[in-house]
Amino acid sequence: MTRYVLTRLLLILPTLVTVAVLIFVIMRVVPGDIVALRLVLGGSYITPGVLEAERARLGLDKPMWAQFVDYLAGLVRLDLGTSMWSGAPVAREIAIRLPLTLQLAVMATLVAVAVAIPLGTLAAVYRGRWIDHAVQVFSVAGLAVPSFWLGILLILFLLTVFHYLPPLTYTPPWVDLRANLAQLVWPALAVGYRYSAVAARMTRSALLDVLREDYVRTAWAKGLERRVILRRHALRNALLPVVTVIGLEFAFLIGGLVVTEQVFNLNGVGKLIVDAISQRDYTLIQGLMLLVASAYILVNFLTDLLYAWLDPRITFG
Repeated sequence: MTRYVLTRLLLILPTLVTVAVLIFVIMRVVPGDIVALRLVLGGSYITPGVLEAERARLGLDKPMWAQFVDYLAGLVRLDLGTSMWSGAPVAREIAIRLPLTLQLAVMATLVAVAVAIPLGTLAAVYRGRWIDHAVQVFSVAGLAVPSFWLGILLILFLLTVFHYLPPLTYTPPWVDLRANLAQLVWPALAVGYRYSAVAARMTRSALLDVLREDYVRTAWAKGLERRVILRRHALRNALLPVVTVIGLEFAFLIGGLVVTEQVFNLNGVGKLIVDAISQRDYTLIQGLMLLVASAYILVNFLTDLLYAWLDPRITFG
């Protein structure tokens, strides 16, 4: 187990370096110039000398390999660089918005787990009955309805029926927990609904496969209670693919809540990614992509470790 953990930790570094190389090259190949956007977009005339001076100030006049060496040297010092658009450190730009996105992702995950596992279990146990059909309708609707559209419906419902509009200004939970939850509970429900639809279908499918296993039939033949069979023998083994889905969805939420954040006026990481791409802010995009890649790597690593706890038969060689 220790050897496996150390091996996985050592593989994180080359993975992040590969991501850094790909993002660095892609951002300099795609059309668009941040200097032209900043100076020429306003409609005023800028001389070529001013454009070249600005490129030199930002370091864009150097060869691509020299720019990458400078960027890699900064990563070694844990320095993500400075935003080419705002002039603020990239780490600071991300740190301002990361707590909001992280809290929303955690809340949506809690909503999804609390809804998906019980519903998926009921659908598998009562397969073919009205409960199963109701859960499947719930799941298909969750997959078909975009979370941002559901968010718009939630806002309209609250405003029309209760004459209530969620707060538009983010309040950290350590400042005012009530105001914080009043703003984030609605996007968490909207995102968590779609999230739960995916997890519920996976729970139902995995649990149906486990319930057909011989050791489960043996437990039924011994006369064990349904609650004991489901909790000790079936559900724990069926959760392995469910944990994978939940982990991947959580990592996706770190950078994938772009439209939902726009609907609920949340200045999170997703909105920052869109702004950075539209502004061709190379250094900020590189830092954000490293953040998203790190989230996926960390979640996959923790998911693999959770497998061994859920199923003791799994060993890491």
